[in-house]
Amino acid sequence: MRKRSACAAPKKLYIVVMTRSEPHDVLSQSGVPMPAVATARFTIGDVVRHRMFDFRGVIFDIDPVFANTDEWYESIPEDMRPSKEQPFYHLLAENGESSYVAYVSQQNLLHDDSEEPVDHPAIDGLFTGFADGRYNLRREHRH
Repeated sequence: MRKRSACAAPKKLYIVVMTRSEPHDVLSQSGVPMPAVATARFTIGDVVRHRMFDFRGVIFDIDPVFANTDEWYESIPEDMRPSKEQPFYHLLAENGESSYVAYVSQQNLLHDDSEEPVDHPAIDGLFTGFADGRYNLRREHRH
């Protein structure tokens, strides 16, 4: 019969769902405060537009909370800075002058109802086609 050492006993993991009114009340196993759980309103392939600035784009990646540099965040005027504890979206974006990659907080995005495709040179490498106002992610890019 094999002896089981005390340290080999499996640890129980718990998932805690918090509301926005309970910020950082729960600590991870390492003692780091955990952010409140936020739900993404958009998904990869959705076409969205910025609620304040004149650009639109297709979502190609989602961060559940802010995951960019502090320098980037601090470059946003303080009175316009979004909360870090919300989903942030990576967009293949376009405006009237150019195409580029944008990083945008959930609070600043709206669904784009134009039913028009986005004009960005990287779209064909990530998506297979555009139908019903959204793009379909290529199979090789799915997890």
